[in-house]
Amino acid sequence: MLGSSDELAHHLLRWYDRVEHDREMPWRKTRDPYAIWLSETMLQQTQVATVKGYYERFLARFPTVTALALAELDDVLALWAGLGYYRRAKFLHAAAKVIAAEHGGVLPGTIEALHGLPGIGRYTAGAIASIAFGVATPVVDGNVMRVLARLTGFSGDIALPREQEFFWTTAAGILHDAPTDRYGDINQSIMELGATVCVPGRPACEACPVKTFCRAAAEGRQMELPVKSARGAVLTVRGRAVVVLRKKYSEVLMMQRPLGSLWEGMWEFPVLPAKTYGAKGELARDLINDLGVHVAEAAAVGKVTHQLSHRTMIYDVSMCRWDGGRAKIPLIACGAKKYVAAKWVPWPVRERGDLPMAKVVHKIAEKAAAAALTVAARGSRKR
Repeated sequence: MLGSSDELAHHLLRWYDRVEHDREMPWRKTRDPYAIWLSETMLQQTQVATVKGYYERFLARFPTVTALALAELDDVLALWAGLGYYRRAKFLHAAAKVIAAEHGGVLPGTIEALHGLPGIGRYTAGAIASIAFGVATPVVDGNVMRVLARLTGFSGDIALPREQEFFWTTAAGILHDAPTDRYGDINQSIMELGATVCVPGRPACEACPVKTFCRAAAEGRQMELPVKSARGAVLTVRGRAVVVLRKKYSEVLMMQRPLGSLWEGMWEFPVLPAKTYGAKGELARDLINDLGVHVAEAAAVGKVTHQLSHRTMIYDVSMCRWDGGRAKIPLIACGAKKYVAAKWVPWPVRERGDLPMAKVVHKIAEKAAAAALTVAARGSRKR
């Protein structure tokens, strides 16, 4: 890095104070450790614009750690639905129970105690401790590594865990020379710089408040740094989602995924293995054999694709009418632990209903609802 870390900290803070007026982030207007913890958890792998609404709704429903600890997990997951990475919500809920039981409902203020809570790793512990409690501890995420790699000209592969300790040490050195009452702001200023100016691909170097400190800028290497090895191939997962309706299409069958699976504990339309159906009645037979669901008719209505960070989900969507007498709960799939529970819920399903559902479930519901409207319109024209 070109220049001293105390001068760098001064420039970062002056810039941060100015840009804070331009970006409306409600979690930066509080020093409540619980609210800060919630925001840091939600912001992991999720865009700021997406988080805002969820953050405000979550705090309105669960305003304290104790309120969250007393909540049912299904209620927490239902409020989280659509935000993705649902393990975050489960860890948040589990940690709240520990805080309520062992810390009187108040987040502890030390790195060691924070790190000992479910779901709170090195980064989150550092963010809470520095922002809420003023502890001189660094935070390192992807944005921070990108900024520091360019500032220092670091050419190691940041995807390798052994190379990442360099960034924790460098960030700690910047904090060491920062004003003692602004450790949290220093951490946030570096993260903010990486999110808005020192971005991947083509950084906005002319707008950078610390360009004169940047070795990559001085050497014309901004586009080369940081070095990050390519991620492995994304897995493609296929299946057939089946929307089973009854009671004049006013109720739909939902099933709960087991623990240890993707979207564990969440609810979805029953899913069969991916298969091309040609013969009449074949899909209905598979529904009976795989899930114990008896239907009078079945029709393919389209395809839904959903992208996750580590896999691509592709569903063929079918819509069926329950035959009215033999689908009992628990179903065959529940007995085999493919699912752990099943229930009939109002159709169409609501975006923010009582059951926690992943975003892809609502995509499937939209596809089925659109197909139903098309069929209804055709029937109306025939009459």
